[in-house]
Amino acid sequence: MQSMKELIRTTDIVVMSALKAALSAEGIEAFEFDGDISSTYGGIDPFPRRLMVRAEDYEPATEVARAICPDYVQ
Repeated sequence: MQSMKELIRTTDIVVMSALKAALSAEGIEAFEFDGDISSTYGGIDPFPRRLMVRAEDYEPATEVARAICPDYVQ
């Protein structure tokens, strides 16, 4: 089993979509976690979605994220 790391956490689906597309263009597979709960309970209280990448892809994914959404990357 491969280890995963959280790249960003956001309630902004536009940022999530743009980053997933940019990562895909770079050949980095990203996985969205918590989307179901966010959709189900989003009207009551916003639940953030997490974008996860494989641990070995974390550094290059961070570079892509800094270019796309610098406010979301630590």
